[in-house]
Amino acid sequence: MTDGKQQLSFQALATDAGHIAGQLTANNIPAQTRVAVLANNTLAGYRIAMALLGSGRTIVWLNKRLTTAELLREFVDCQASTCLVADDLWRTDFPEAFIQFSVLLATAADPESLQSDFDLPQVASIMYTSGTTGAPKGVLQTFDNHYNSALASALNLGLTPNDDWLCAVPIFHISGFSIMMRGLIYGMTVRLTERFDAEAINTILVNEPVTAMSVVPYMLKKLLAFQETNSAPYNAHFRTMLLGGGPIDRTTLKRCEQLHISVVQSYGMTETCSQIVALSNQDAAAKIGSAGQPLFSTQLMISDDNEILLKTPALTPGYLNRPTALFDKTTADGWYKTGDVGQLDYDASSLSTAGWMT
Repeated sequence: MTDGKQQLSFQALATDAGHIAGQLTANNIPAQTRVAVLANNTLAGYRIAMALLGSGRTIVWLNKRLTTAELLREFVDCQASTCLVADDLWRTDFPEAFIQFSVLLATAADPESLQSDFDLPQVASIMYTSGTTGAPKGVLQTFDNHYNSALASALNLGLTPNDDWLCAVPIFHISGFSIMMRGLIYGMTVRLTERFDAEAINTILVNEPVTAMSVVPYMLKKLLAFQETNSAPYNAHFRTMLLGGGPIDRTTLKRCEQLHISVVQSYGMTETCSQIVALSNQDAAAKIGSAGQPLFSTQLMISDDNEILLKTPALTPGYLNRPTALFDKTTADGWYKTGDVGQLDYDASSLSTAGWMT
């Protein structure tokens, strides 16, 4: 794990997480409880997240872009014991139950032993949906969900001993947190960067041994603009851009081909712990507008009214405080109704979608 300034091995991270676990207890944050986190893509946020997971606490990721009133509604809904807040995200109207990172990390405490085993059905994280189709819902994400998502991603993208994934997407979003979880499962380096700055990211991709990066179309186009202005090519280890949030257009794909940048397009959602369908770089030109093929262990079908239905072990077991919500979105024979529309192409090997969900 590195932010470009400091680097932590897994052994050092485990030691650090044990110390922070002791600080959590010293601040009267009970074990086996939910803890809300409001963080940027910083090493402090990453370390605290690892301590929460390692000590058996459940992370409830909050979106820093919400108003205080919206944050408090989600904090009350999830019944978290406290909310840990990055210092630069602190607001003067936060209640007493909110604690700044600096306060937590300055607490004198003895280190604690971390969990050595995790029950796969145990809820590791909770993320609230955007609420575009109603009130935001807390999506439960188990260790089993994260494991199966990581396994499917590895079988799709490949995995090498030297993989190094650049995370410039928010860790409070599944696109960012899934990178963190893959790092743990694969034993992979995660290169964290606090924000997306195309020039700074281009410099990292050129000079550091990054092998993969998650992007949305806007980010990809900004990076291409730098590559097209006589920038040095990306480092020799770089393998792929994982594109979510929408399909690639033919012009952008052609620019990527000319610059020898491989792009894997994908479709997924919070409820499935990231991507469940992907389109390989080799098939991209022939399948413009397609999201690709279902990943390992994902089953997919299209309903009579063109809704995308799926079955996957990466699917959430339900929504927090809404015991019937998942049942209401599931057919009698167990297919999850995504709410997105799509179609299978002529050879039924790929999926074209509308209403992209991330």
